[in-house]
Amino acid sequence: MPPLDFLVAGGLAVLLGAIVQGSVGLGVGLVATPVVTLVSPALMPGAILVTAALLPLATLVQEVRHADLRGLGWAFGGRVAGTPLGVWVVAAVPARALGVVIGAVVLAALGASAWSGTVPRNRTTLATAGLVAGATGTASAIGGPPLALLYQRESGPRLRATLAVFFTGGALLSLLTLGAVGRLPHQQVVAGLALTPFVLAGFLAAGPLRRYLDARRMRVAVLLVVGASALVLILRSLV
Repeated sequence: MPPLDFLVAGGLAVLLGAIVQGSVGLGVGLVATPVVTLVSPALMPGAILVTAALLPLATLVQEVRHADLRGLGWAFGGRVAGTPLGVWVVAAVPARALGVVIGAVVLAALGASAWSGTVPRNRTTLATAGLVAGATGTASAIGGPPLALLYQRESGPRLRATLAVFFTGGALLSLLTLGAVGRLPHQQVVAGLALTPFVLAGFLAAGPLRRYLDARRMRVAVLLVVGASALVLILRSLV
C-alpha cells in the first residue's frame, strides 16, 4: 500500500492533471510529476507513467475515431528510438541539467510557433517529436509538448484522440523498457494503480471544460499547457 501522504498529495495532483488532460489532451504529467517527485521521489517515474497509460484510455473510449493514425505511425517510430535514450538519461544524466535543457527547447519551439502561427507537420517533424517525447517521457513522465505543438490547430477531439493513442502506447513502451533494465520497482506500479480513482474522477470532471475549449479555444489552451510544462521542468530542475 502506498504511503498516505502520497495518496493524498499525489491523488489531488493527478485529479487536477486529469482534468487538464481530459480537456486539453495533455497535462497529467505536468501537474502531478512535480508533486509526486517532492512527496515520494522513489515512486518516480513509474507511478506517473502508469497514470499516463491509463488516463488516455478514457479519452479513446469517446473519441478514438478522430485520431490521426497515419501521422502517429511516424511519431511512434521516433518514440521507439527515443525510449532507450530516455532510459539511458535516467541512469546517466543529472536530472537538473536534463530538465533545464528540455524546458528551454520546448519554450523555444513554443515561441517559434506563436511567432509564425504554424508548425509544419510532416514525416520529419513527427518523427522528431516522437523521439523527443520518448526521451523526455521516459526520463521525466512529461512527454506531450512536442507532439501537441504539431497538432495545436486541430479540433479538440482530433488533438485529444491523437495524443491519447500516442500517450497510451508510449507510456506502455516506457514502462516495459524501464522494467526490462531493472529500473521499474513494483512499488512504482502499485502506486500508479492506486491513483486510478483520481484519474477517472478527473476525466469525468473535465467534461464541461472540454465543451468550452472545443468552441475555438483549444489552440490557446494547448499553448498555455505546453508553456507551463516547460516552465515546470526548468523550475523543478533549478529548485
